Amino acid sequence: MQYTYEEVLDKIMSARRFGNLPGVEVTGRMLKALGLSGLSVPFIHVAGTNGKGSVCAFLCSIMQKAGIRTGCFVSPHLIDFRERITVDNAMISREDVTRLGNRLLALSPDVPPTMFDYCLLLAVLYFKEQGCGLAIVETGIGGRLDSTNALGRPLVSVITRIGYDHMTVLGDTPEEIASEKAGILKEGAAAVFAPQEASVKAVLMEAAERVHVKSAYMVTEEDLSRAEAYRPGLFGAYQYENAAVAAAAARLVLSGERQRAVSEGIRNARWPGRMQIVSEHPFFLVDGAHNSTGVLALRESLEKEYPGEKFRFVMGVMADKDYEGMADILAPAAKSFVAVTPPGERALGAKKLAEAIRAKGVSAVSAPCGDILSLAAEGERTVALGSLYFIGFILEELQRPL
Repeated sequence: MQYTYEEVLDKIMSARRFGNLPGVEVTGRMLKALGLSGLSVPFIHVAGTNGKGSVCAFLCSIMQKAGIRTGCFVSPHLIDFRERITVDNAMISREDVTRLGNRLLALSPDVPPTMFDYCLLLAVLYFKEQGCGLAIVETGIGGRLDSTNALGRPLVSVITRIGYDHMTVLGDTPEEIASEKAGILKEGAAAVFAPQEASVKAVLMEAAERVHVKSAYMVTEEDLSRAEAYRPGLFGAYQYENAAVAAAAARLVLSGERQRAVSEGIRNARWPGRMQIVSEHPFFLVDGAHNSTGVLALRESLEKEYPGEKFRFVMGVMADKDYEGMADILAPAAKSFVAVTPPGERALGAKKLAEAIRAKGVSAVSAPCGDILSLAAEGERTVALGSLYFIGFILEELQRPL
């Protein structure tokens, strides 16, 4: 039986979010069933708590400027499922999703793949068919047990800034989380780390030594200054760090004349939903900050770009996030809050979020997640943040014809 594009997506997206076995085992079995031992394309593996998507965007832009046919696998998508799998910044076609999706759905694995496993395997098959010279692969959750860790040895393992997120899966402390993320480090592969707290740095460097990586590099202040001078195409002070991480990883892969692509690629990178100004009048900015580390980076960027100003925050988060901690971080920069219920089964109700914020002595109201631009007020700077699905909903709404 052959499924249509819509049927393929429905079957993939309805697969259980978390399986009975770790993703690395499930994907490993699926690869074997496909006659593959891993990703047949050289790749850069990107893990971390915050900044993974931006680092991937910078890396893809750099590699394309270097003339390398580059596949990119990221998650989640904002508007279109096909955003997850791109080659040279072009989304996989509906026809290819349908064809390759049917191939995967025809398999009869002893352990059902999750949605993420299916998405990753689609990318593996597609990048091979497309003759990619390099792939950029973002982990889902964690690293050690993540589905992407079944793909083999990368050229470079990248770990971005470590913070609190997915603690029920990864651990209760940054050190425990770092240990899980360090599971992507491989013998003989190079490693690049974003700047980290001293205790997290120690965990990562010890793990790198234990598995005998080819080399381990921690991004420096000098790297950050150089990245800022490149004038990154992604807005926000926190992007200097992401650009510096991507540049360090790219220099390990590129040789000779291709090194010149680093600065140009960073300047030309694009990544929707991250410090993205969608309207100037009224001012409306969206950002996918969805945990405490990301929210702190957002606030610091706003303070740098708009010193002394207060903001109207439109916030929609998942119920399993530290929303009170996020509100605490934003409060010093807040004029007021508007709480909304974002799309998704795990969403936190707007009324509950507004009550939690008001309990801190900050003005907050709840509002429906409808005509989102109406929540922006002339004369104020409005910033929407939270779940990436929420940011995707906003961007999709803004694209609808009036």
